[in-house]
Amino acid sequence: MAKVITMGEIMLRLSTPGYQRFIQSDSFDVCYGGGEANVAVSLSNYGHNAYFVTKVPNNPIGDCAIAALRKYNVNCNYIARGGERLGIYFLETGASMRASNVVYDRAHASIAEADPSDFDFDAIFEGADWFHFTGITPAISDKAAILTEEALKAAKRKNITVSVDLNFRKKLWSSEKAQRIMTNLMQYVDVCIGNEEDAEKVLGFKPGKTDVTSGELELAGYQDIFEQMVKKFNFKYVVSSLRESFSASDNGWSACIYDGKKFYHSKKYNIRIVDRVGGGDSFAGGLIAGLLDGKSMEDALEFAVAASALKHTIPGDFNLVSKAEVEALVGGDASGRVQR
Repeated sequence: MAKVITMGEIMLRLSTPGYQRFIQSDSFDVCYGGGEANVAVSLSNYGHNAYFVTKVPNNPIGDCAIAALRKYNVNCNYIARGGERLGIYFLETGASMRASNVVYDRAHASIAEADPSDFDFDAIFEGADWFHFTGITPAISDKAAILTEEALKAAKRKNITVSVDLNFRKKLWSSEKAQRIMTNLMQYVDVCIGNEEDAEKVLGFKPGKTDVTSGELELAGYQDIFEQMVKKFNFKYVVSSLRESFSASDNGWSACIYDGKKFYHSKKYNIRIVDRVGGGDSFAGGLIAGLLDGKSMEDALEFAVAASALKHTIPGDFNLVSKAEVEALVGGDASGRVQR
């Protein structure tokens, strides 16, 4: 069992029932989630000692956010309390050719105003094996960007493996600001996860003479980007999920990984989507778990893709599947037959 630290924002999610539009709905379904929190839940489900670091308000809504994590055995001992509020996001789930829509209400959330003095990073990272963050956290606010770098410095002082999911969010910051801040943070990163849009918008990498959207040349385009990224930042692994969006309801799902020498593309799943929010986080959680469990990079990637394919069938942000369920899918059992 490894000790894994994730740090970011957990939010209150308010989603319209079924596939209703915002204007149709007279009520919202409630759950909690956020990039790094979702990863922590996955890792806990796979048997690792997952800690989530954040700051939430000292009120009943903050209590509920913590309870949502504790329900799935995520360690919340390092969560700071205080600040104005918990961030909220509203979700309208799309279907067929209608895309899902997210509206953020997260200004002045507690984590956005948090200060490094709220956390004892030396204690937090004591005995830790892995630290994971995403590009969402430094995008929340300038203070959150400073907090992220302080955490990264502390992790590296203890020689902890660091992973990032680049996760560009155009509703939070511009590509220019993302590149300025995130390029600096890459000096601390060992494992970089991000699709071609993330690589371009967050780090400024574009494929050379290939087009990542042109079918047969797609994988060559990814390999070209990965090679550029490893050359500049000396990442141990560069990884990307590959989503083919046939519609909001049906996607092709696979992934690729590069270790500076070998490029590998996983098995592809055709998935019927129940809820795609958290799909990328479930992929990151599966990859981290696979690598921590000593799997080869190929097997870790297959585990991550299968885990994320399963997440797309589960409502809410969290991926509530066991290691055994993921391994059964990796082994070829995609029948969906009732288990009696």
